[in-house]
Amino acid sequence: KVVRVWSFIAANTGVVKRTLDFMSFGVSSFFAAWFQDCDVIIATSPQFFTSVIVSMISRIKGVPWIMEVRDLWPASIVSVGAIKGQGLIKALEKIESGLYRHAKKIVVVTDSFKEELSNRGLDQEKIVVVKNGVDHQFNDEYKVKGAGKIKEELLNIKSRSNFLIGYVGTHGLAHNLGFILRSIRELPKDISFVFIGDGAEKTNLLALASDLEISNVHFMDPVPRAQVPLYLNQMDAVLIPLRKDPLFKSVLPSKIFESAAMGIPILLGVEGEAASLIREYEAGLCFDPDNKEDFKRKVQTLINSNELRIKLGRGGKRLAKDFDRRTLAIKMLGVVESGLA
Repeated sequence: KVVRVWSFIAANTGVVKRTLDFMSFGVSSFFAAWFQDCDVIIATSPQFFTSVIVSMISRIKGVPWIMEVRDLWPASIVSVGAIKGQGLIKALEKIESGLYRHAKKIVVVTDSFKEELSNRGLDQEKIVVVKNGVDHQFNDEYKVKGAGKIKEELLNIKSRSNFLIGYVGTHGLAHNLGFILRSIRELPKDISFVFIGDGAEKTNLLALASDLEISNVHFMDPVPRAQVPLYLNQMDAVLIPLRKDPLFKSVLPSKIFESAAMGIPILLGVEGEAASLIREYEAGLCFDPDNKEDFKRKVQTLINSNELRIKLGRGGKRLAKDFDRRTLAIKMLGVVESGLA
């Protein structure tokens, strides 16, 4: 049963409007929860106010709650410069610590997150790792269904390219796409790049690409979630970058699992746990997030060896098999049931 509540909708730009967006959802959810009977409540973050509201509802209703942490907040928004006032940051961190202590269970999506929270003095038994994974819609049968729905724009780009590298997702502050554009300028023009999606930085990225006079970069509007495999299937490699920041060493971008399941080589510009996973399964090549020469070298290595691309595609398939979302859902259900004990 899905209960939809009102919220103030704001684009992913501007701290004030985004905060109002988050807070409005929290307030309306709080009142909607009065009319719902439950045995346990799950709050997933980001965004932060969801967990604050659920903690309050848990106290009022006298039922346990589980906090799922998909991003270390507020650390993640501090790292991209979204908030800077030390007083505000310390206040948010205090609230964060209180939420961790009050939750019956904490579910995190990486081993690094568990280590970080354990180092803060939280009981390791309270923290459970349930990593992201891939839905079986990203399989060989699905990726060829409905191919006629692909926008002609992408097919035209593909037809003019010797090698097509794609990025599908949010164009945000954390994704380091400006660095990618500056690096692309120094690559051969027969290598095409396509960026599909939207986000706070997209306008700036379009302006940067124009200023740099890059002819082999193409920006496309977002596509429906169900059609993403069709677009991925047109790409020779998938780009997954993040800014060079110690915080991002602990993340596992969900894009990894979808691309791996499609058997497409990954160009990963993320350090830490994500890079270790890619290297373990030999599912792609990793480059230093802020090193142009390393990025260009990895792109050329991928282009120059069809044998390597086949090997990396097979590695991706192995990775996806080990991160089956159905299996992970069963593990999450076990956490929920343990939270009732």
